[in-house]
Amino acid sequence: MSEFGKSQTVRRVEDIRFLTGHGRYVDDIAPADALFAVFVRAPVAHATITGIDADDARAMPGVEGIYTLADLEAAGLTVAMRYATVRQPGGENAPAPERPVLARDRVRFVGEPVACVVARSLAEAKDAAEAVMVDYEDLPVHVALAPGGPALHPETPDNVAYTWELGDAAATEAAFAAAAHRVTLRTDHNRVIANSMEPRGAYAEWDGARLHFCFNGQGVWGVRDELAAQMGLPNEAVRVTNPDVGGGFGMKSFAHPEYLTIAHAARALGRPVRWMSERTEAMLTDNAGRDLVAEAELAFDADHRITAYRVNILSNLGAYCSSFAQAIQSSVAARVLTGVYDIQTVHVLARGIYTNTTQVDAYRGAGRPEAITTLERLIDKAAREFGLDPWELRAKSYIREFPYKTASGETYDVGDFPRVAARLAEEADLAGYPARKAASAAARRLRGLGTCFYIESILGDPSEGAEVIFEEDGTVSLLVGTQSNGQGHETTFAQFLADQSGIPFEAIRVVQGDSDRIRKGGGTGGSRSATVQNSATVATVKKMICAFTPFVAGELGAGPEAVEFEDGAFRAGASNRVMTMMEAAEAARAAGRTDLLRHHERTTLPGRSFPNGAHAVEVEVDPETGAVAVERYTVTDDFGNLIHPMLVEGQVHGGIAQGLGQAVTERTVHDPQGQLLSASFMDYAMPRADDMPFIRFTTEPVPSTANVLGMKGCGEAGTVGAIAAVSNAVLDALWESGVREVQMPFTPNRVWAWLQRAEAGAAA
Repeated sequence: MSEFGKSQTVRRVEDIRFLTGHGRYVDDIAPADALFAVFVRAPVAHATITGIDADDARAMPGVEGIYTLADLEAAGLTVAMRYATVRQPGGENAPAPERPVLARDRVRFVGEPVACVVARSLAEAKDAAEAVMVDYEDLPVHVALAPGGPALHPETPDNVAYTWELGDAAATEAAFAAAAHRVTLRTDHNRVIANSMEPRGAYAEWDGARLHFCFNGQGVWGVRDELAAQMGLPNEAVRVTNPDVGGGFGMKSFAHPEYLTIAHAARALGRPVRWMSERTEAMLTDNAGRDLVAEAELAFDADHRITAYRVNILSNLGAYCSSFAQAIQSSVAARVLTGVYDIQTVHVLARGIYTNTTQVDAYRGAGRPEAITTLERLIDKAAREFGLDPWELRAKSYIREFPYKTASGETYDVGDFPRVAARLAEEADLAGYPARKAASAAARRLRGLGTCFYIESILGDPSEGAEVIFEEDGTVSLLVGTQSNGQGHETTFAQFLADQSGIPFEAIRVVQGDSDRIRKGGGTGGSRSATVQNSATVATVKKMICAFTPFVAGELGAGPEAVEFEDGAFRAGASNRVMTMMEAAEAARAAGRTDLLRHHERTTLPGRSFPNGAHAVEVEVDPETGAVAVERYTVTDDFGNLIHPMLVEGQVHGGIAQGLGQAVTERTVHDPQGQLLSASFMDYAMPRADDMPFIRFTTEPVPSTANVLGMKGCGEAGTVGAIAAVSNAVLDALWESGVREVQMPFTPNRVWAWLQRAEAGAAA
């Protein structure tokens, strides 16, 4: 087998299919005879349902069925959705209000599904959905990110979904009392909508005994288990598949309320049923991301080393608790709470608030971007208040000895933060910044430099399996438990198997997203895929070599002890006879040794890996319009050993685009009545190509010790670092004009208003 860490770039095998329109997405492969589902959704944010009249709709042409929550319960289904709750300071779990798949007596956000219409055509289903008459009695609406207000659930009369605490409050207060310097900052993390290129969709088929449910998600096993439990079926009676998936970003990693209704309709009607979200429907109903306020404070000694950190978090959960929501701004964010700094005295108080808005859950980075942004913006503010260089202030508190156990209990195995910082300073040409700033000033532009030093924690199931099957047609199937959402898994996993086994790359076919074919898997999320999946492949190849060696020894006329596997082939000692893995498989098939044609192994990583790095951003602000332009963007990351550098760089670019979008353009807006005012791309500003700068990307790898490959996941790192780096650059650009506080997003109108207020204040 090849050495781990050998990296090379091969052309993505998926690209031809995707770029020529031959991708096979849910809406492409739904059965031709499938019925169409359309959901009747709440037009108001909070109301009691006093009646549903579907009689006229049922009589309309093409209608095959209409379902409400009462219909699902009458069929014996379990209608409550699953989610996890956190343990509160008193030791009890947070309250768990019901989240039904269709509204029960009350709606709590605009877009909540109330009923489902199934018809022979999409047009007929839409027409009938409009004819379903739902009577609502309005209730007071709560959209403020604060405790109190009209109660959404009886279990939480103050709308506080959970309270979570970490650290020693008394010790932290004592450290602040003894501090030579203290700095505080409030950071608003604006709500963003995932807006995957392909909206959510699914279809279901029932053959009389088994359900096949196909959806565009990030893994199949969690949805299979939930559907089976809700429908009263054994797991083996439910097959779930994922075809090509056009983006997920965390939003597609769990079950959504539409899925059970579609599955039930297919079983009840004996016909396939399909549903595809439209864009505004998606913006109303997809789980959103971020949406929190963090009030943070740092304590420093006389030499400006950080001595303590505390933060209070209020996060918006929306109307109901979604699958992972309670953990994201509590235990998940805490994994990287203190960033790359040696801070052992901390206190965190996190609370989640129910509001009459769409649910908030995992979005690229899931808690880690929020934690790092809060900390890194606070450090930048401290540098300004102390009159110190932000890079030098950070360096005073870097973690320098490893392994390092953080205040939140994580163990960083390796790292070299000063080395990463030095490389970034060189690549970003910090020495040339004053000249670039002067040139901007000459052009009547305000130039700013911002940075962020981040670390993130790989999440998700540390276990994964891989199966290699030598097929009769001469190809090799690699069955994986992860799920590509566009990251290039078909290339990466095939390339790695080829590298380790000598099987030709072009002969390998990656199989994913099928709960019938693949025994178990953790899906995709938390930047886990490449690390856990390739680790499983290593274990499978080792098992495969051990299984083949005695057989190959006989074929080569040598004893098993004389056979070695190296450079992709078996070699029989001094005889210099060679047999490739593919030749060995062909010989085994000819000899009837079918046991040698299928190999499977599972592995469990002993610990997490911790990608880290630093971003340097230069922006220009036009003071006449407030427009922000990102002019230079430089990243130096430590991802350990790389398998496919081009794909890694692509992941970083994509992550930066989403972080830059949140910082500069994206903003989800609800009015006081809970109506979403940014429900289309006319109103919600996604970053465009001309918003994105050229990105210089380099690596300073320190191989992880937490997996045999020495890898560290890269899928979310770009987002984790981008938000604070851009924010700090914008404030730096505005600082000399008297602006002292900025909050995302940095839209032209907001930036212009800050400048006008600063100018008016200076004049006064």
